[in-house]
Amino acid sequence: MLNKLKAEIAHFKSQSYNFRVLTLTNLIYSIVLPVIDIFVAAYVMRSSNDPVKVVIYQLTIYTGIPITFFLNGYLLSKFSIKTLYSLGMMLSGVSMMVMMSLTTLDNTGIGIAGLIMGMSFGFYWANRDFLALAITNDENRNYYYGLETFFYTIIAVVIPFLIGWFIELYSGTGDAHLAYKIVTGLVFVVTILASIMCFRGKFENPTNKKFVYFKFDPYWYKLLKLATLKGLVQGFLVTAPAMLIMLLVGKEGALGTAQSVGAIIAAVSMYIIGRNTSPKHRLYVFGAGLLLFAIAAVINGVLYSSLGVILFMLFLLLAKPLLDLAYFPIQFSVIDILTKKEKRSEFAYILNHEAGLYIGRLTGAGTFLILAYCFSVEIALRYAIVTVAILQLASYWVAKGIIKQGKIENIEAAPILSTEEPGVVAPVGLSS
Repeated sequence: MLNKLKAEIAHFKSQSYNFRVLTLTNLIYSIVLPVIDIFVAAYVMRSSNDPVKVVIYQLTIYTGIPITFFLNGYLLSKFSIKTLYSLGMMLSGVSMMVMMSLTTLDNTGIGIAGLIMGMSFGFYWANRDFLALAITNDENRNYYYGLETFFYTIIAVVIPFLIGWFIELYSGTGDAHLAYKIVTGLVFVVTILASIMCFRGKFENPTNKKFVYFKFDPYWYKLLKLATLKGLVQGFLVTAPAMLIMLLVGKEGALGTAQSVGAIIAAVSMYIIGRNTSPKHRLYVFGAGLLLFAIAAVINGVLYSSLGVILFMLFLLLAKPLLDLAYFPIQFSVIDILTKKEKRSEFAYILNHEAGLYIGRLTGAGTFLILAYCFSVEIALRYAIVTVAILQLASYWVAKGIIKQGKIENIEAAPILSTEEPGVVAPVGLSS
């Protein structure tokens, strides 16, 4: 066992310097991600007892993200990518501070906090995606995302449990608001540490300055369809657990415990899958994630109880990392092909990809709001998730077409050696 651990550490050290720095930066920042994803939504629920406000908060976040992606493209010509990446991490703490300073959680205040959080995610993900694309290749991306998912899931065991019970214990003294303020302060400290690690990297800005295009190769539009389908459920993956648990279970401690149950198994599974799979396995991993999320949604819709929530969370702990583990390498492989084919900056595709996600997010969140206003919050929580989960199953066939065409594109782009000399055969295969 010890020898196996040493071998895995040696494998990590064999990766490039920037690979290691980016992984460690994301590891540190991942400590605050459960707080941002789960407990901010729980705070809105506790303070307003209105799931619709949670969705409004999420919609303003999703509106801020593409705006900041676009702004980030211009700022990259004036600031280093490390500065903008760090700014994104720091803004998450600022957004939480704004939220905690509100005396009344009205839609305006929630919207402002949501837009700042959206800017945080925009700067963070725009630069993180570019750096991940730049420092990895098609052969080690499964390992990169498997490693990240392993750390994220381990942290998801500890952080939600500790913070959930910390808030609940403080609530017993009648000062839950102070508990959230303390958590916010800790978040800000962690973002500073992550920024310090980020600045140790030798990261370079995109070389091609133009990043806004309105026409792309037909292959790219297939990926945009996949992005839209992903966006359909993305909002629910973030806010649904908090809303369901606060409504059906009712305590932050239970929220933290539910997030932690089964996460160790999920973490080990994701690392093993990432370490031992190759590009040819991505469709199977993606399909498994889609199926698990659909099962989770159906269980929640049928039971709609505390038991249903726990089962929903258990399936979600496996579904979300499986989807990410396959999706990002598929996305990056398409960008690798098209940057060479169309001679454009990688960031042009990263920016345009966000538009596809945004359309899906608006559709998914809009489905929830329509059901909540026209029928009831219970109907929305039970059936909106089921609806978008079933629709997202179509992603499997879209991804299958993308992977199939990617193989053809790679073969056509592979260099053909001269066969004039006897015995020299032109190689045909996949480029890295």
